[in-house]
Amino acid sequence: MLRTLFASIQTRLVGMKPQRKNPEEKTLLKQMYENFSASSTESLDSIFNRLQKIVSQLAILGENISQEDLNLKFLRSLPSEWNTHVVVWRNKPDLDTMEL
Repeated sequence: MLRTLFASIQTRLVGMKPQRKNPEEKTLLKQMYENFSASSTESLDSIFNRLQKIVSQLAILGENISQEDLNLKFLRSLPSEWNTHVVVWRNKPDLDTMEL
């Protein structure tokens, strides 16, 4: 049974080439992360999901963002309507480990 399963997997993988890491893609994603901002018409979920997608894609390419950097980037990207909340969140002692 195990041999049959292995043969099946091997058959499916024949001809598949590993994906190359595209340095241009990594550079573009880094720029997208650095320049990330949100509009006042966007929901918090939408803002966070867009940011998380960039961070996930960077992680796939071997570029990891710390939780603290991610949190600070998210807070800095929020529209001015959120400034009161941002001040409170930025002063939390566990900002470096807190998951938004």
